Amino acid sequence: MSNQDLVLLDQTDGTSGSADCCPGLLTAPLDEDQATELAKVFKALGDPVRLRLLSMIASRAGGEVCVCDLTPAFDLSQPTVSHHLKLLRQAGLIDCERRGTWVYYWLVPEMTDRLAAILTRPTGAPASDGAAS
Repeated sequence: MSNQDLVLLDQTDGTSGSADCCPGLLTAPLDEDQATELAKVFKALGDPVRLRLLSMIASRAGGEVCVCDLTPAFDLSQPTVSHHLKLLRQAGLIDCERRGTWVYYWLVPEMTDRLAAILTRPTGAPASDGAAS
């Protein structure tokens, strides 16, 4: 996902980067383009390995982690771990930088903030009792 694609997740008020501009799913329906772009992000998160990788990167002290520290945590080959990292990067959830022979990854907090804003119930909205009718 490119930076231009990320702007699609910023809803219609013409600003970018602010969670305030992104109405949640309970306040306004997504249009087709917004839903398509958002689905790419959720698809990236829909795999347990990628979800674990994102969690490992996000929770790392110092805010970044070397791929050499991620690979041993999985019973997967290095190319497979790199593929999962590539998908998270394409979704805009992480970014990276090559330093010599190693690649370092970090969370893109703007994207996780947007996801949180989209999924958050508006202030003052009644909580559902969870009962189906």
